[in-house]
Amino acid sequence: MTADPEAPELKTLIAEPHEAYTLLDSGDGRKLERYGPYRFIRPEPQAMWRPATKDWQADGEFLPAADADGGGRWHLADGVPESWPLGRGNVRFHAANTPFRHLAFFPDMAPQWDWMASRTGANDEVMNLFGYTGLGSLILADRGAKVTHVDASKKAVAAARDNQALSGMQDRPIRWLVEDALKYAEREVRRGRRYDGIVLDPPKFGRGPKGERWELTETLPELLRTLADLLDENSKYLVLTAYAVRMSALSLGILMKEVLPHGRIEMGEMTVREQARGLLLPTAIFARWMPA
Repeated sequence: MTADPEAPELKTLIAEPHEAYTLLDSGDGRKLERYGPYRFIRPEPQAMWRPATKDWQADGEFLPAADADGGGRWHLADGVPESWPLGRGNVRFHAANTPFRHLAFFPDMAPQWDWMASRTGANDEVMNLFGYTGLGSLILADRGAKVTHVDASKKAVAAARDNQALSGMQDRPIRWLVEDALKYAEREVRRGRRYDGIVLDPPKFGRGPKGERWELTETLPELLRTLADLLDENSKYLVLTAYAVRMSALSLGILMKEVLPHGRIEMGEMTVREQARGLLLPTAIFARWMPA
């Protein structure tokens, strides 16, 4: 049999160990990670294999709730601070043990940040939707971009501003907005705006600042069609990532191709390389558009 020439290639993006973060070991439904000077254990359903070692020494562990509501709580050793500074390049940011089991940034986004930064020039207009604590916004601003950072959480935007100050980037042209992503994008279309790059990292479910309802499978197609109207023949990229969803990267890629038929689409999995054995732990799926 010959391969279908129309079948898209699925890419694998790999976040390598670095100073701020390392996946040390994984297995038996958990992972051992280093965030700067501290080690933590978190649940990881995709780590179905056995760990390299059983004697995991950690400064804290997130224990999930007994039911399926996604809750749980941290058990931290004495001496773990409320937050601590880390860095990646010129960007400084705070790590913290959040109630949502993560540590206030997503280290597996590193390959996406690098890819976007390599395509971003001085004075490019970039929009970061669901921008959370701002690492992506700061990395792109460090390249000279004018960034519009949008998140529905006042707390997340406040943390992003703190990271801007920690990085010494108060003079960079970043607009920090507490807004509903879809409503803001629609207003930008009505205003006739356009962007050189757009990145979005939407949750499965969420609420806007005025109670607007977000559900990924229902709202994402409308949002992507709206964002397509903010791109033109001179735009450079649109990057979409999705975590913890029962969805294929192929689905994201097909949707993006429908919305942006002119250009090139890449899609696939985001992974983190484990230090112990070099294996790849899948973390998310993505699709991204660029000019042909």
